[in-house]
Formats: sequence, C-alpha cells, structure tokens
Amino acid sequence: MSDAVDWEPRRRARRRALQALYQRDITGDDVDDIIIQFMDTQDFSAVDEAYFKQLVHGVDTEAESLQGDLEPLLDRPFKQLDTMERILLLLGAWHYRFDPEVPWTVVVTEAVDLANRFGSAQTHSYVNAVLDRAARAWNVPGASPPADA
Repeated sequence: MSDAVDWEPRRRARRRALQALYQRDITGDDVDDIIIQFMDTQDFSAVDEAYFKQLVHGVDTEAESLQGDLEPLLDRPFKQLDTMERILLLLGAWHYRFDPEVPWTVVVTEAVDLANRFGSAQTHSYVNAVLDRAARAWNVPGASPPADA
C-alpha cells in the first residue's frame, strides 16, 4: 500500500477534526453530539473515521493540559489567540504528545496547510513557529534540539 493511500484518509480526518473542534470551541456543544452531526451530514467515505473520532476526543479531553504545555511557547496568553490558532496548536500538540508515529514534519506541514485553508493571513506563520518551538522544546523525535541546548 502506498503512502498516498495511507495518509490521505488521515489528512481528511484531520481536516474534519479541525472543523469539529472549531464548532466545539464556538458553540460549546457536546463533542459527541458534534461527531454525530458530522457523521450524519458529511461524506466520510474517503475519511479515516476512527482517526477523526480519536482526534476530536483526544484534543477535547487533553485541551487543558495541552494548553498548559503550549502557554510558555506563546507570545501572548492562550485565550487571546485567534480561535483557529488555538485549535491548530492544540491539534499539533496532541499529535506530538499522543500520536508519535506521525513525524513532526508532517504535523507541522499539515497544520500549516490547514491554517492556509481556514485561518487568517498570518495564522500559518504563527502556527508554524509555535509548533516548531514545541517540537524542539519537547524533544519530539526528529526535531532539532532547542537552541539553548
């Protein structure tokens, strides 16, 4: 099986998860209700459904902890970030902490791609910089060591 076949359903799951987590952030609705709504109203035939659910539940469950991990790497309080920045950073941080088989470069590339699609003009640059700092600070496999190491 080729990488394109393996990764595309996950890429689509990541995109759907971002949208579901955005809806959760904006509405405060129950994450399980949002997942059901997404499954009922969107085409999931080419989406890794299990991965979508894992991402949404994982980020939702670990959001407070991940926020605390990210806070020292930010230039302003987490709550002052744009909604899309918050969600993308939580998604990237979740991958680093709980989905280590995804290479850090893929995490950053996917986050930047999603930021370009759904964020404001500067979202991609900010997300790229913070996730890069996080990978180095947290010693994510494959990332360069922190500059002060």
